[in-house]
Amino acid sequence: MTFELHPRLAADSTFVYDLSLSQVRLSHNAAFPWIILIPKQADMTEIIDLSLNDQEQLLKEIRLVSHVMRKLFQPTKLNIANLGNMVSQLHIHVIARFSSDKAWPNPVWNSQIEASYEEEEKQHRITQLITAFQG
Repeated sequence: MTFELHPRLAADSTFVYDLSLSQVRLSHNAAFPWIILIPKQADMTEIIDLSLNDQEQLLKEIRLVSHVMRKLFQPTKLNIANLGNMVSQLHIHVIARFSSDKAWPNPVWNSQIEASYEEEEKQHRITQLITAFQG
């Protein structure tokens, strides 16, 4: 079987960058700097479904994305989550949170806090992220 991106993840995010294990995507919710990591393997729902080597690689990639998010946005807190209740395909959220954001200190889920990117703003954010991953 080959990796296929779940339609909801495809609709709610834009491709940014390929890491060795995961695809990096930008969430379309511009209210928060929000990255989604999706391991490029078929039929993965839980981290424990990955081989031990791939689990370790995923942790390295979460660490890399976290450092990029911290460097670019200087958040109050990084929220890192693997829920999968709505979309079972294995994916990890890395969200930069600020004590000044509209949802603080509550979780972003079901917060009703949403914003859309203007196309130019989204392209700028993607370019920022690519540059940070390549640097």
